[in-house]
Amino acid sequence: MLEESVIVAHLSVAMTTTEVTQITTENSLTSSLLLDVKFYVESAVMVLGLVGTAANALILYGLVASRQHKKHVLIFNQNALDLFSSFFLVVTYAVKLCSIRLTGSLGYWLCVMVYSDVFIWWGITGSTINLASITVERYLKVVHPVWSKKKLRSWMIYSAAGFAWIFCAVYDFALVAMTTVAIDGTCYANVIWQNETARVIHFIWYFMSFYVIVLLIFTLGYWRILTVIRRQARVMAGYRVPGSNTGQTMQLSLVESSVVKTMILVSALFAISQLPGHIFYLLMNVNPNLAFADVAYFTTLFIAFLYICANPFIYAIKFDPVEQAILRLIPCRRSISDQAHESIELAQLV
Repeated sequence: MLEESVIVAHLSVAMTTTEVTQITTENSLTSSLLLDVKFYVESAVMVLGLVGTAANALILYGLVASRQHKKHVLIFNQNALDLFSSFFLVVTYAVKLCSIRLTGSLGYWLCVMVYSDVFIWWGITGSTINLASITVERYLKVVHPVWSKKKLRSWMIYSAAGFAWIFCAVYDFALVAMTTVAIDGTCYANVIWQNETARVIHFIWYFMSFYVIVLLIFTLGYWRILTVIRRQARVMAGYRVPGSNTGQTMQLSLVESSVVKTMILVSALFAISQLPGHIFYLLMNVNPNLAFADVAYFTTLFIAFLYICANPFIYAIKFDPVEQAILRLIPCRRSISDQAHESIELAQLV
């Protein structure tokens, strides 16, 4: 069995044994108020996970029932990643609420695989990459429709979906393995670095890659998409002739607009919900002894996890095919939603 001292020596961490002991002593002196806050936040996050799991599963059903899962592969993949994250929110925080003492090899693996939130961040990081892929796909199909029909193949879309899973799995598990350790029954996840320079470089790379660049892709991509859609709407309105197929074309344009508006809202929610966490980690890099750091950490964590729970409600309200499929589950609304669903399918088949 691996003892804690062996683990520390194996990782060759920058922290000394004295520093680790001081951290452990400080943790033992944590106020009861902070422990209460931690308990309530973890309980609330677990509830978020339950709601997110149910909601994302419902949206996946709606995508399949409306036959959109093959037409919008990346959107289906987005909800699959959110469902994955939501499920492991429940599993991870259920284990954390049990307050298991992390000793020996079992404690080490619980620390690395559960207490580090690695599966949750696998899904969230993958969701970020997938959102950027959706933006690029929408941009090519709306702004460059002729080129996309000739060059954009199904295998490219499926490859982008697979990349979001595979790359993030490798990245998150490698990061946790190198920066996580269990000492004296406590898990120190993503805090043990070889040196200060490596930690700062990683933070800058992560912030630029998974927030700044992604945000630029959202802004530039959807700004150009909306410009093209508005121009097309004006052109179709100007050449509207009775008996022509302009009405059918406008219906198809409305379906495309529904997809774009849905993804704009999802992207905006991502930008807002992830910003507090990045600001918090920036301040912690500048001043590690920041006052109220623990409370700020729990708050930003809750906001970040709220994102994957709120996403399904955007799809249910704004994405017309999914909305109609879900409404059909309500008996009193079935006849109305059936008619709407049939009209949408007819427009898409023309």
